[in-house]
Amino acid sequence: MIVHNFDPVLIDLGLFQIRWYSVAYILGIIIGWIYATKIIKLTTINKYNFEQIKISHFNDLIIYLVIGIVLGGRLGYVFFYNLEYYSQNLLEIFKIWQGGMSFHGGLLGIIVSIIFFSKRIKTNFFKLSDIVSCVAPIGIFLGRIANFINGELYGKISTLPWAVIFSNGGSVARHPSQIYEAILEGIILFILINYLALKKQLLFKAGYISGLFLVLYSILRIFSEIFREPDLHLGLFFNYFSLGTVLSIATFIAGLVIIMSAKKNEQNN
Repeated sequence: MIVHNFDPVLIDLGLFQIRWYSVAYILGIIIGWIYATKIIKLTTINKYNFEQIKISHFNDLIIYLVIGIVLGGRLGYVFFYNLEYYSQNLLEIFKIWQGGMSFHGGLLGIIVSIIFFSKRIKTNFFKLSDIVSCVAPIGIFLGRIANFINGELYGKISTLPWAVIFSNGGSVARHPSQIYEAILEGIILFILINYLALKKQLLFKAGYISGLFLVLYSILRIFSEIFREPDLHLGLFFNYFSLGTVLSIATFIAGLVIIMSAKKNEQNN
């Protein structure tokens, strides 16, 4: 068994601390930005000509995405997972460096951000969201690693050799579900989405990659929820489904709708 002894604080300067959680989000945004730029360069020099989207557009989009991720992720966590606590401790809402971000809330924030920006530059929403879908697993991977370092979102009790004893999870060993999610929702999702986007050239058909991202993420998240300890104050819906599973079912359906809509538009053109 492994004992978790990671310090969530990377640098402690007394009144000011730099936490791994914050670093993970910053790195996710920077690396995602660099990779998105590379995708745009690759697509603009081939025969398909990725029309309208320029590197300058994505550079301007970044600030919208950052706001969407932070506000959406935090407010999503507050409203989806712990509204009762935060309604009584309002100042705690602003302490995002301590953890507590919702993927599904961040997703909604990103969607709203892209809607506003796509209207501003008068382009198809999906031409931007498809690129963001290609890079999103990078941020998800780093975020889950940060969850592990923080010792939060740990898994159910396990006797496997790689099980981890988390200080917040009692004296029993548990599945390192954060690592499972980092591998599934980060590495595997990145490989699948980018293979479909670039090798199978679905990036040139607006909407397909966004829909596939939602479908594949949802499947991988629902699977990973099997190993994750549900939030004690929430428990399970119908004694079986965690909140993460319920929200992922919703995103799975949304992804299917987007794919079917993209296919219909393709047939009509």
